[in-house]
Amino acid sequence: MTTNKAFKFGSHAKFVALACTMLSGVGVAQAQDAQNAPAESLPAPTASPLVSPPQEHVVKSLKVEGSQRIEPATVLSYTKLRVGETYTTETVDQAIKDLLASDFLADVSIEGVETGNLIIHVKENPVINRIVLEGNKHLKDDKIKPEIKLAPRQIFTRTAVRADVARIIELYRRQGRFGATVDPQMVSLDQNRVDVIFEIHEGGKSKVRAINIIGNEKFSDSELRSQMATKQSKWFRVFSSNTSYDQDRLSYDQQKLRQFYLTQGYADFRVTSAVAELTPDKEDFIITYVVEEGDRYKFGPVTVHSGIRDFDEKKLQKFLPMKEGDWYNAKMVEDTVDQLTQTAGTFGYAFADVRPEFTPNRDDHTMAVEFNINQAKRTYVERVNITGNTQTKDKVVRREMRLAEGDAFNSLLLKRSEDRINSLGYFQDKFEIKQSQGSDDDRIVLDANVEEKPTGELSLSAGFSSLERFILQGSIQQNNFRGMGQTARAQVSWSSYAKSAELGFTEPYLFDRPIALGGTLFRRDYNSFSYINGDERNTTYSQVSTGFQIFTGVPLTEYWTLSGNYTLSETDVTLSKSTYYKDTDGDGVKDTCDPVLAGRYLCDAIGNRLTSMVGAQIRYNSLNSRLRPTKGETFSVGLDFAGVGGDTQFLRATAKAAKYWSVGSGFIFSLSAEGGAIKSLESDRGEGVDEVRITDRFYLGQQQFRGFDIRGIGPRVQRVYYTGDPEAGTQLLSTDKDSRVDDALGGKYYYLGKAELEIPLGSGARELGLRPSIFAQVGALFGLKKPLLNTAFDQATDSNGNLLYNDDGSPTLLPRTTAVTDSSGRQIYVVPSTASENAGATTTCSTGYSSTYGGTCSGTSVNTIYTTSTSPYYEQYLGDSALPRISIGIGVDWNSPFGPLRLDLAKAIYTQPGDDPKLFTFNVGTQF
Repeated sequence: MTTNKAFKFGSHAKFVALACTMLSGVGVAQAQDAQNAPAESLPAPTASPLVSPPQEHVVKSLKVEGSQRIEPATVLSYTKLRVGETYTTETVDQAIKDLLASDFLADVSIEGVETGNLIIHVKENPVINRIVLEGNKHLKDDKIKPEIKLAPRQIFTRTAVRADVARIIELYRRQGRFGATVDPQMVSLDQNRVDVIFEIHEGGKSKVRAINIIGNEKFSDSELRSQMATKQSKWFRVFSSNTSYDQDRLSYDQQKLRQFYLTQGYADFRVTSAVAELTPDKEDFIITYVVEEGDRYKFGPVTVHSGIRDFDEKKLQKFLPMKEGDWYNAKMVEDTVDQLTQTAGTFGYAFADVRPEFTPNRDDHTMAVEFNINQAKRTYVERVNITGNTQTKDKVVRREMRLAEGDAFNSLLLKRSEDRINSLGYFQDKFEIKQSQGSDDDRIVLDANVEEKPTGELSLSAGFSSLERFILQGSIQQNNFRGMGQTARAQVSWSSYAKSAELGFTEPYLFDRPIALGGTLFRRDYNSFSYINGDERNTTYSQVSTGFQIFTGVPLTEYWTLSGNYTLSETDVTLSKSTYYKDTDGDGVKDTCDPVLAGRYLCDAIGNRLTSMVGAQIRYNSLNSRLRPTKGETFSVGLDFAGVGGDTQFLRATAKAAKYWSVGSGFIFSLSAEGGAIKSLESDRGEGVDEVRITDRFYLGQQQFRGFDIRGIGPRVQRVYYTGDPEAGTQLLSTDKDSRVDDALGGKYYYLGKAELEIPLGSGARELGLRPSIFAQVGALFGLKKPLLNTAFDQATDSNGNLLYNDDGSPTLLPRTTAVTDSSGRQIYVVPSTASENAGATTTCSTGYSSTYGGTCSGTSVNTIYTTSTSPYYEQYLGDSALPRISIGIGVDWNSPFGPLRLDLAKAIYTQPGDDPKLFTFNVGTQF
């Protein structure tokens, strides 16, 4: 396939081509008649004022030449020429026009006009090979091509090209690009084919340079502009899409102006004209509104007239939000109509018709309003249809409905049904139950058309902290297991600090009754670290908890739920005996925890304990959505008792509350608070040892308290090592935070509060799933008995036995030397460096050597005891304070292409000594 030629056709060229084509046949016929006629037969110009009638000829034969795809009979069908009938030059001329108007032909001429043997020469319009768009960056091909008529393998026509050019320009105008131009081109190919190329010059987006308002006296231009969707183009609105000109938005802004004035009492307000003018440079628009404000009105008498017998007009009138003498507000009237309609629906009148009747008094500028509630029948639910659920069983949706077939209709119960179905999280947001007329006036059909979404959740979170280093957490959960509304979940987490695994299952409707039953199996491995010699990271203690929990719940009312649980767990807290134990009875076996090495608080926590605990909780929940609430409140109080068997005994109480408000324009404000207390029922465990064990206490930090690290708040023991030379008296406390031991001890009491405002974004950001918020949090963790701290390090002396002190006056401390044993408690020795064999090797032989610990000794070398040194340190107890910690920050939820993502940037602005702030955190997951 080769290209023969390429040319442009503009409006003038097309007109000339069309005119030449139309006149070509007639011109040939007239030229031939003139050539054959003798000169003397031509009449003089003034010989006669009469015009001779057209000369008629008879069509002797008709023939079509040049047609390839179109049948000759089809060509002839577009003309009035027929064999045996007469014709004139006008008839031939009209035939050419009719053929060109068919849009099948590019050129037509007729030969043989003078003889009656007519030959119609045609040139067919080419076939379109392809459509090419060039220069379109802001509107891609998939947005333009479906809107135009031309397409490959269709017949090319100039009419269609002109229509498509106009359509493309209209598409760009809708995008605010009024300077866009389209230049069509045609490239001729072999076999009468063409490529049609639309060269598009998009131009810039036409902005609104200025919005002028004429006639406003009561409100300033800026105040009125703030009510409009269209905004003036300014540098600070560089990312706003509302600064571009949109003709449809012009009408919307007029309505917004009218709504604003009507809410301010100006009932006669009107926009007399709205004109958008293109600037001389044809780049921007200037919009001018001319308004008539009129007089301001107050409410006159406000009454209610009810055609429904159940309604007391006087009582309804007392609860109306407007009173006589208040400034007139049309929005308040609309809201009152909605409230009265909802009230009627609450009493079972689904199709109640509430219409306000206005009576203006232009003399005293008052507006009397009468709300007419027209007579209606009490409505009953005829049928509940559930559609769109391919995986979820019907009963899962139906059991959340608070209205069933045969029930009296109630709008409040209908709204509650929508909220409960939305809270399942199985369907797309903004689900609504549609209402339609039933088989009779007093019958209603409810249609729950759901659109399912993925209910599986695969989440992965990662982070980094000075304590835990790299952190990974992952979970998989199916919230609608088998389409039965059951929940199955598995969760694992890993870090250098903690490891855990959990399996759980919940059946929300046991035996199709509203009784929840579920259980969880768990294992949690929590490790703490210390630093030997200031830089070597070693595990100090290990806390392993293994157990299960069974829980159940029953609804007491629509909003109140009572639940109970039973937990059985075994917790084992251990320390490395070879590192942190000492030999107290001289038998060579390390059998006692050394507080200097491990810390007194860890020595007190060692042991294996069984916890058997029962608990109960009562909860109130009126949130409109369990997943993303916008209004409502929730409150819960729980009580746990450990002591039904087992080794631990305590009583623990917790309380939580939250409330959400929709504060208009898409903003959602929420307040939440929680707190807890635990009381040991065991006897006093001694000085410096709290009655509540370390494994049963509360902990606070990330994720509950943004702005702080995991377990970053509350009582803790911090061990800071010394650096420097003891003999020179130059010891100083290390400033390297990574070399510190920082063990969170938990607390017996805590409180936590949060205020958060979710900020709406534009439609583009909402489509991306971005939901930013600003928040502030306050909380504390406290209440432990202060543990005993260590100072058991010998003070250095000089050669004369005098005590040495550091430059700051503090004592210079010597390292603590400890003998090292193997895992079986056998003393380890070091072969002297002067020995002929195995010099420097370690062995359990005091004399000689054995390649294995505990093996047979051979040799005569006298070995020395292998010891390690614990660098001197300073230990302090921090963080046990009820004073509030405060953090503020911003966060954003993003439904990203790879799953839900939560980012938080929080600054701790008020802390206590020992707290561990953290500025940035994130979590990411996906759905399936």
